Amino acid sequence: MKEVKEAKMSKKELTRRYLLFVISLFISALGVAITKKGELGVSPISSVANALSMQFSFLTLGNWLIIWNCVLILGQILLMKRKFQLIQLLQIPLSLLFGYFTDFGMWLMSLFEIDGYIIRIIFVIIGTLVLGFGISLSVIANVVMNSGEAFVKALADSLHKNFGNLKVFFDVSCVVTAVILSLVFFNMKIEGTREGTIVAALLTGIVVKFYLKFLNKPLDKLLTR
Repeated sequence: MKEVKEAKMSKKELTRRYLLFVISLFISALGVAITKKGELGVSPISSVANALSMQFSFLTLGNWLIIWNCVLILGQILLMKRKFQLIQLLQIPLSLLFGYFTDFGMWLMSLFEIDGYIIRIIFVIIGTLVLGFGISLSVIANVVMNSGEAFVKALADSLHKNFGNLKVFFDVSCVVTAVILSLVFFNMKIEGTREGTIVAALLTGIVVKFYLKFLNKPLDKLLTR
């Protein structure tokens, strides 16, 4: 991901970019909620919070996503130490927004009744398309990384390893952790991490690349004009 030099931006452009990033959070959260409604699993990075929300339902999925993101932010601080940039603390309020947006999306999805495996698969695919759109907008906004990617970047910088390889490892680790939690919580049954998680893992990156191919240049021009 390219890095934007905020000091060289006009206030108008910076405001536009942060506004686009907030919009991207809302759309991404809606994608998570739609996928969750399919009850076939969620995206890898949300899978741990999903497993926890199913067992400890006194907190919502959005609440658990906030906690999970804060854990990832703490991980960045521990990894980067003095190299951690204070601007990255913006991830905290943005994580709060993402959590609240997710719960709002869950409320919207509660208005729909779905039945049948095919419909559930369709919801997973639609959710993945929406999530991918949200992620692509956050890439175009190019201001603050989301906590998951920022954690992987901190890990890659600390270990001097390839970001892409560690991203795959991180996603797999999230899914494995979610599966282990499920086995512990639900008497050796896997709940909340199913084929929908695999679909989301395989398709999200492809969907993001597709959106970026058509949206990157026109939206970037709109932001910088």
